[in-house]
Amino acid sequence: MASPIKTAVLGVGLGGLTFHIPFILALPQHFVLHAVLERSPASPGGKLAARFGDNIAKGVKICRTYEEILHDAQVELVVISTPSATHYELAKRALEAGKHVLVDKPVTATAEEARELGALAKAKQRVLYPYQNCRFNADFLTLRKLLDLPASDPRSLGALVEFESRYDRFRTTIRGSWKDKPAPANGVTYDLGSHLVDQALVLFGRPVKVTAMIENVRGLGSRDVDDCFTIILHYPPQPAAADLQPTSFTVILRSHFLSVRSPQIRYVVRGLKGTFTKFGVDGQEGQLKTMASPVEIVQSPTYGRDPEELWGTVENLDASGEVVKSSWPTTERGTYADLFVNLAKVIREGEEQAIKWDEAADVIEMIELAYASAREERTLPVPPRS
Repeated sequence: MASPIKTAVLGVGLGGLTFHIPFILALPQHFVLHAVLERSPASPGGKLAARFGDNIAKGVKICRTYEEILHDAQVELVVISTPSATHYELAKRALEAGKHVLVDKPVTATAEEARELGALAKAKQRVLYPYQNCRFNADFLTLRKLLDLPASDPRSLGALVEFESRYDRFRTTIRGSWKDKPAPANGVTYDLGSHLVDQALVLFGRPVKVTAMIENVRGLGSRDVDDCFTIILHYPPQPAAADLQPTSFTVILRSHFLSVRSPQIRYVVRGLKGTFTKFGVDGQEGQLKTMASPVEIVQSPTYGRDPEELWGTVENLDASGEVVKSSWPTTERGTYADLFVNLAKVIREGEEQAIKWDEAADVIEMIELAYASAREERTLPVPPRS
């Protein structure tokens, strides 16, 4: 077997301690946590020891400067989970130093920056991987199974006419973190919108037009840091095997931070033969924040499972035209670990990336178009992919 990949993690906040380090520790056959970047640790083991214990932190380098990591010949992979505005520069320096790189979302502030990094990675023959982890959400994987049903299946939604995907919250305060400051790639559209746009592009490809409304609806903090968006992606109509032929197919992506509801609505998908409705979000984040040990990721039978009360509902028309309502169980298990396993196999075995860097650049392009649409208060065409 190939030796595990010696990995350095930049950032020991929510991203590093919740979405990256647990998987590196849970997959010792693929990774070794070699170093973390923490500029002012309060103790010898820093935040790593505080979260996971001294035994896990023992032997892991706590680096105070990025240069220590870049100059460490043992580091093969750099994981970037720092403020969004820093992603481009940190990734560029890691690639130039000959490291493979995993970049948290949003990967960059601009599509131009993302494509420049992609070209650099290709020139350096290094792996550059975007952390679009929500492709591995239980609800999204289960939704894909529904959308893949053949038209002959009685539970098929038929030709889709509208797809609505949401990440809503109810928060009347701001936390005062770097995310609340006006900086490139900050704001909820870059943050949660990166996930929603990515999922939409995976399912339906590149739209032809974009219409967006983006604002700081709460009026808290900087007005330049948005907390609310509605992004409409316009597509040509889907072919319908019916007398009725819709004139368009619309994808609506939304996030609102003044939504009083529990659980929040997640998906509403409408087709000529039925509608799918889903409440609640994937539970992996909550589990990762509270689990006693990272081994639970691979050993716990409940990790990544959607509780039955959050299963979706399908409403279909039967042969007589009546609506038949049924549960659509979340049979798929959410597993962010699959992203890390794929990353390791790309590095060690040359396996194809499950999430390609060009796809992440496309996400940023759509977000840039959404901001432009909101500023100009008009619908914008989506140019051909460059």
